Amino acid sequence: MITRRDALAGLMASLLARIDAARAQAFPNGLVRIIVPFPPGGGTDVLGRLLAAELQKLWNESVIIDNRPGAAGVIGTRQVIAATPDGQTLLMASTGAVLALASGEGMHRPFDIADELAPVTLVSAPPYILVVNSSLPVHNAAELIAYAKDNPGKLTFGSSGVGSASHLSGALFVQMAGINMLHVPYRGTGPAVTDLLGARIEVMFSPALTVTPHIAAGTLRVLATTGAARSALFPDYPTVAETGLPGYSSLGWFGLFAPAKTPHAIVGKVSADAKQVLLLPESRKRLADEGAEPEPNTPEVFNAFVNDDVRKWLELAQATGIKLGGG
Repeated sequence: MITRRDALAGLMASLLARIDAARAQAFPNGLVRIIVPFPPGGGTDVLGRLLAAELQKLWNESVIIDNRPGAAGVIGTRQVIAATPDGQTLLMASTGAVLALASGEGMHRPFDIADELAPVTLVSAPPYILVVNSSLPVHNAAELIAYAKDNPGKLTFGSSGVGSASHLSGALFVQMAGINMLHVPYRGTGPAVTDLLGARIEVMFSPALTVTPHIAAGTLRVLATTGAARSALFPDYPTVAETGLPGYSSLGWFGLFAPAKTPHAIVGKVSADAKQVLLLPESRKRLADEGAEPEPNTPEVFNAFVNDDVRKWLELAQATGIKLGGG
């Protein structure tokens, strides 16, 4: 039997749903700001600008990128958390920014991204490329593991910083393979690649864009990619999992978020519109030029993806003593 209270609750839910739908129809209403919590020029910034340019055309409203770097991405991220939840302020974030946020929460309660932000859509989750200086006598992941075991403590791997996705990719490899490789953090990918070319470090898990020219020139040797399956952009490159370390997978993802209490209808509209522009042929080409593929999904799927990824890296950090908070 339906009580008066049940009927009232149903009426309120219906009314709120109509209000949300009306807000979504009116969205966007003026300037939309996408905060990037890192400096200009990095992967998060590049993909954010691509998305902003195409959404601006679709919405016929100004969509700007606002770079707010600092504290491994936490400063800009917290500005979005505190923003008015109307969809007019969004966040373009990466693995490192969300991990820095999650590690700042401490271990007192399980991290749930929905407590802090409303996941909108995954933009891209490109694999890293495992490369070595061409002078190192290894040609696949299995040979690298064997060489490391035969030469304990001799190998070093570089990254773009402590707690960065490139660092975590290497740390996971070291842990799963049971080997000893010294981590050497740098202030960005560029300096790390420079030292890799100069043989001051031997190994790196790197974004594709920064190493593919050197692979083509023969100065770096590709061993594998870090995804669970081969990348469509690099189909000839095998994965780490198929060439020596079964079960290994590591991705550095980029995604779009809104403040946590943004109406579901607005989040859904932004997600659908972002998917539309990411799958345009020109967007696909520009992403491919950056070594990435568009991988839009729904807010619900993205929410689960982020929480699973954060849980994986928090467990690794706890097991290995890594301090999270890279870019």
